Amino acid sequence: MRMNKMLIDENSSIFEALVKLNDIRDISRLILFVIDADQKVVGSLTDGDIRRSLAVDKDIHKAVKEICFRNFAYELEKPGFIDLKKYRQKNIKILPILDEFKQISRIVDLEKTKALLPLECMIMAGGRGKRLSPLTDTVPKPMLKLGNKPIIEHNIDRLISFGIKKIYISVKYLGEQIEEYFGDGSSKGIEIEYVWEDKFLGTAGALSLVSEFNTDHVLLMNSDLFTNVDFEDLYLSLISKGADMAVASTEYKVDIPYAVFETSDSEVCNFKEKPSYVYHSNAGIYILKKELIDRIPKDKFYDITDLMDAIVASKLKLIHNPIIGFWIDIGKPIDYKQAQDFIKHIEE
Repeated sequence: MRMNKMLIDENSSIFEALVKLNDIRDISRLILFVIDADQKVVGSLTDGDIRRSLAVDKDIHKAVKEICFRNFAYELEKPGFIDLKKYRQKNIKILPILDEFKQISRIVDLEKTKALLPLECMIMAGGRGKRLSPLTDTVPKPMLKLGNKPIIEHNIDRLISFGIKKIYISVKYLGEQIEEYFGDGSSKGIEIEYVWEDKFLGTAGALSLVSEFNTDHVLLMNSDLFTNVDFEDLYLSLISKGADMAVASTEYKVDIPYAVFETSDSEVCNFKEKPSYVYHSNAGIYILKKELIDRIPKDKFYDITDLMDAIVASKLKLIHNPIIGFWIDIGKPIDYKQAQDFIKHIEE
């Protein structure tokens, strides 16, 4: 949304406010923010405020500064995490973020924005996707359609909904198609940069090609995932536990069709009949401290599991956080078919 459409001078009339409100599109609540001569926000104005005023005196020419709500909710712009839960509990739909001069910095639609995470992200999208051939012979795997848009776009849109505004995309195989489709990201209100791999660098090597990330933590994820992962929960788990790296995990269940013995030498001490074991598996989504990227060799093949090994060996803190929701790794034709069938039920 364009912010100037939601700003109105305090000396404007109720009639002018109605015209502006009528021109607002694609937000969850009709609201304007009233500014003074210094562009400082002095109040909010909704259609409800206008109705209440007109019910009293029917004066459509009254200045909006006389009827605006002065005790409006707002947050100050800051580099760290902004918790939106308290505003949702008050049923606030639109939250203005103000700078130190109380001028509008940005406007957050809480119906569309799940969180405001202080993260930059890299999406790994350079792989060949051989197992999905011939579909990937002329189209990079991240650009295969899932519903009405490419797989990678589902992930980018979800990242945006968590307040992430800067995304790097690591590309190699047919990466021109990805770059042409998304451009610089401005059409989605974000910034996208492309990191071109001259050779395949594994699942983490491309991180070393970014000169400087501007957030204390970086989110790294595979491009071929279809998931409703809660990035905020993953981030808050990392912070609350003082971890150096958090890995999203998914449960993997193994059913044993026979009785399993617990033994000591040849003696059976106990047994379980057809047991099931649940393991936590790597889901391909990570948040890590920025300084850990210095451990990644420059322009060399390096997997994220190599970094995880180094973290554990160095006695740093590596945690996992289970995904509560759906997660499909689209690596094989059967996975792609499953995701295609699944999204039909989501869209209906």
